[in-house]
Amino acid sequence: MSNYISPFSTRYASAYMSELFSSQTRIKTWRRLWVELARAEEELGLPITKEQIRSLEAHIDDIDFDYAAEKEKEFKHDVMAHIHAFGKVAPDAAGIIHLGATSCYVTDNADLILYRDALLYIRKELLKVIANLADFAEKYKAMPTLGYTHYQPAQLVTVGKRAALWLQDFVSDLDEVDFALSNIKFLGCRGTTGTAASFKELFEGDTEKIDELNRKIASAFSFDAIYDVQGQTYPRKTDTRILNALSSVAQSAHKFATDMRLLQHDRQLFEPFSKTQVGSSAMPYKRNPMMSERICSLSRYLMADAVNAPMTVSVQWMERTLDDSANRRVSIPEGFLCCDAVLRLCQKVSSGIVVNTPVIEKTVRTYLPFIATENLMMEGVKRGKSRQELHEIIRQCSMKAIEQMDYGKDCNLLELLAEQEDFPMELDEMNHILNPSDYTGVSESQTQALVDKVRPLFKGIKRDNAEINV
Repeated sequence: MSNYISPFSTRYASAYMSELFSSQTRIKTWRRLWVELARAEEELGLPITKEQIRSLEAHIDDIDFDYAAEKEKEFKHDVMAHIHAFGKVAPDAAGIIHLGATSCYVTDNADLILYRDALLYIRKELLKVIANLADFAEKYKAMPTLGYTHYQPAQLVTVGKRAALWLQDFVSDLDEVDFALSNIKFLGCRGTTGTAASFKELFEGDTEKIDELNRKIASAFSFDAIYDVQGQTYPRKTDTRILNALSSVAQSAHKFATDMRLLQHDRQLFEPFSKTQVGSSAMPYKRNPMMSERICSLSRYLMADAVNAPMTVSVQWMERTLDDSANRRVSIPEGFLCCDAVLRLCQKVSSGIVVNTPVIEKTVRTYLPFIATENLMMEGVKRGKSRQELHEIIRQCSMKAIEQMDYGKDCNLLELLAEQEDFPMELDEMNHILNPSDYTGVSESQTQALVDKVRPLFKGIKRDNAEINV
């Protein structure tokens, strides 16, 4: 290949998202907008014929990109180039294409249509991840595992409870996506500075027809709301909301994937690994968490990409400037393609997490004596011993046990305590107290409550987890 091709198209994103942001789909959407503009104008009494509209409809898919490229070199204007390309294949309607409109009628309204459709797709893919994690959390809601703070051993949680943290993050992302969707409105056809001056002239001062024109076009593309006021463009704050929602998904995905990488290092959880997969070209024994690593890598890109939108908002001088155009052509489509890729990977990982029960149980057994020391101390007080004296005995024995573990030996805290004359419990008695499930608090019920709460969100979702290209 002699030309650069985006890895999002060749390696990462879905066929749906790649096609949605293709030049073919974009220009087809422009042409559909021109058709609906002409249709609304005809219905409101402007001198346009139904035959002209039918001619335009018949050639929506007939796009000569080479001809348009030639015209763009001539005009230095992409919209004018495609107006001429459309008129070339529908010559009887060429004179009424784009009547009263400015370029942003097609560019901005088309973007809003594509962004809405892309967000709806992202929402569906996000629900698949939520569904996978809900099932996993419920399955392992009662399985004790070591909890960590500062990545240091802390109190016990459960495998399902930890997954519930990931689940809760992704559910919050669903709220962000829904917020972005609910705030996408249609720009409509308002002219060069948003005043609809050209249409006031066309409709001879009848402003009711201007409003009806916009309602008709918006309805044709399933929008029920139009921005109250506009400049030449739709408010670029919309882009900030969209990229913030995508960034939110990336943040949750990065956290999920990072936890998976750490737990795979500890051999407690593994991401799926195929029988023929190669972990390293030099080290055949390796089992690298390559999907989780890729999630983190792409998520970093998406979080950084989201900064583009607020910077664009801040430089929209007066009714508009053009320094938004080149940035938005790259940042928003690639933001969607990246989010799509991240969610596909999250689906793959979350649908096949491998739980290494023996290692998890061994880790729990190693640290449970330390976690149980407060219970042991309370039991000693019940048997007539001083709380402070017991605390000092446990502290000294704990330090010795930790020192031994630092040299690679097993934890012998209970054995050391049993040897103390002033400690009122035998080794068997202490082992009896060490039931891991007694130290996970409300992990099980908390996890189940969240799963029950979110399950209606993904009812009926088809979980055809994405195949990863590489």
